[in-house]
Amino acid sequence: MPDLLIELFSEEIPARMQTRAADDLRKLVTDGLVEAGLTYAGAAAFSTPRRLALSIDGLTAESKPVREERKGPKVGAPDKAIEGFLRGAGVAREDLEVRDDKKGQVYFAVIEKPGRIAADIIAEVLEKSVRNFPWPKSMRWGTGNLKWVRPLHSILCILSDEAGTEVVPLDVDGIASGNTTRGHRFLASDAFSVVSFDDYEAKLKRANVVLRADERAEAIWNEATTQAFALGLEVVEDRGLLTEVAGLVEWPVVLLGKIDDDFLGLPPEVLQTSMKEHQKFFSVRNPKTGRIERFVTVANMETADNGATILAGNQKVLAARLADAKFFWENDLRVAKEGMEPWLDSLSNVTFHNKLGSQKDRIERIAALAREIALSVGADPDLAAQAARVAKADLSSEMVYEFPELQGLMGRYYAEAADLPADVAAACEEHYSPLGPSDDVPTAPVSVAVALADKIDTLTGFWAIDEKPTGSKDPFALRRAALGVIRLVLENGLTLRLFERMFMASASHVGHIAADEDFGELARAFDVLAENLPAELVAAFAEQADKAVRERRGLDEPATKDRADIKFGMARASDLVSFFHDRLKVFLRDKGIRHDIIDACISPIQGAPGGVTPANDDLTLLVKRAEALAATLATDDGENLLQGFKRANNILSQAEEKDGVEYSYGADIKFAEHDAEKALFAALDAADAKIAPAMEAEDFSTAMTAMAALRGPIDGFFTDVQVNADSQVLRRNRLNLLSRIRNICLSVADLTKIEGTS
Repeated sequence: MPDLLIELFSEEIPARMQTRAADDLRKLVTDGLVEAGLTYAGAAAFSTPRRLALSIDGLTAESKPVREERKGPKVGAPDKAIEGFLRGAGVAREDLEVRDDKKGQVYFAVIEKPGRIAADIIAEVLEKSVRNFPWPKSMRWGTGNLKWVRPLHSILCILSDEAGTEVVPLDVDGIASGNTTRGHRFLASDAFSVVSFDDYEAKLKRANVVLRADERAEAIWNEATTQAFALGLEVVEDRGLLTEVAGLVEWPVVLLGKIDDDFLGLPPEVLQTSMKEHQKFFSVRNPKTGRIERFVTVANMETADNGATILAGNQKVLAARLADAKFFWENDLRVAKEGMEPWLDSLSNVTFHNKLGSQKDRIERIAALAREIALSVGADPDLAAQAARVAKADLSSEMVYEFPELQGLMGRYYAEAADLPADVAAACEEHYSPLGPSDDVPTAPVSVAVALADKIDTLTGFWAIDEKPTGSKDPFALRRAALGVIRLVLENGLTLRLFERMFMASASHVGHIAADEDFGELARAFDVLAENLPAELVAAFAEQADKAVRERRGLDEPATKDRADIKFGMARASDLVSFFHDRLKVFLRDKGIRHDIIDACISPIQGAPGGVTPANDDLTLLVKRAEALAATLATDDGENLLQGFKRANNILSQAEEKDGVEYSYGADIKFAEHDAEKALFAALDAADAKIAPAMEAEDFSTAMTAMAALRGPIDGFFTDVQVNADSQVLRRNRLNLLSRIRNICLSVADLTKIEGTS
């Protein structure tokens, strides 16, 4: 079986595209070969700045002949139907066979495809792959029509086995395949021929090209850390930068440079970001002081002066970059020390969203919300509000304008320069977190309060203007914001009623949408009644909504004459809680808790406002209930109880549907005839006495254990007692007894949501 080697040699491919391009080449070629009838043992793709390479081992020498029979239309069918069948099958009309079928005679086409040699198939597949390669961006050059990421110079395509090596002949826009390639552009530019992949890789290395990207990355890292260690320093790890730099060079030469003393006073993050973004330099840190004192650059050349000229040029360019950063830093510090007021004022001219006001409007909302949340998270309300007001001030700074990725971090530096409390400075940096599933979660109370307020304002704001995520689209990162709230609440063990928070936060957005929305229409659109909410909550919402509308419209008198704005806030808050539930299922799925168990704990109580039940919008309690239910259902008692509940619920539901009544009026033990029936009465009384106070005390483990203890009495009841007795008195009493089973179990969790109970 021959081996195949392909190389596509071009001008420099952008580093960010190389890994994906190598994978695309492998997939396009191997899929095409398999589809054409060839098989292979293994395939590996490689990339350097100037080439994509693919090695395929154990390729079959030819495809097998294929004989296919395809059933067509009936004899006598319209000509158009027959012609369409002929085109699809690729045969002529005289080649059709007429055969008897169950419904008469039909046409059959027998399609025979002879086997083909591998070289012919490879040429066809590779040309198609090159012409249809999925580059994110591509270009044409010269007079040809071929598109490639950069001008394509040559194609190497050879088949090799024990008998020797042959070139697979093909021509793509005038570029003929061959068995030659080139090494390093400057160090070994002469062409050379190859006979196999091993020969290819070895000769490339002799020509100053390291083919494998992981080998280049490892060489860079090892040499960089060795040089830094020799000076008592350490390289700041950055795997993303390492991968990118490995894609910029074919022959990595690591050089260690020095940062001018004038710039060592800059924050290390500023130095690191500036060097990474503009120069692709690694930062080298002094572990004793934490300062960034040197840098590592990776050249693609060996020079007679061991890189001294290259380093001198890089240091000159770096000095110019860092001079700009130093200028920004010093200017920003002057503003920060004066209280940051100019930055805060300028944010009134920065639009957050055209329907949600400016960044300054948003800051005021976040500050008010952080003050309300503070007590729930153990923070000082004044500190939380102060932190919220300055947390985004650095958005107006020159440093963050130049390096947006430093927002928050620079806010901490500027808050410290302004002599603000340490908790306020920390919140400036931490309130954006967590940004992803692996990001650290703030634990300092002030930081938590501001982080929650920031994310809740974002969510309620975009919900208010109906800009919710749809499908895979989430332009405002609202799913990430919801996950951030979930992690902040759960990992800090907070008790936070989401519905009330979302409801009240919605009030601050009424002022921005009031000019565009018809509240009367909203009142007719939402059927959730304000009477279902606590009166004090409704009054607080109305007051805040009126204030927001007055400020927006410049009015002196209350602006909302009806309570449609309340229904608006309720509907949006309820929908947001449902959104959180969906995000929570995804979050807990990775922790091994099934979605149906979450559903069982979320399921609303009949008549609750917005479908919000006690504890189903308290995420911490909700997760505790889910964990306790999952643990219970994992036991034999729990699993058997589930089946007993299912049986009781099914019998009861069928009887209620048949009789047209609801059996929930209480069973009486005086009508119990069997010992098993009496035992169930006693067990239900005992369970009721334990479950109710346990649920009230949020002791879900005790409640679940008491519920699981019903397993034995329920099993005994169904074994010894006939529910549908001849006596209507006994039947009604036993159905009411089943109702007690259902009600007690449902007081812990809605077991009807558990898979297999319907």
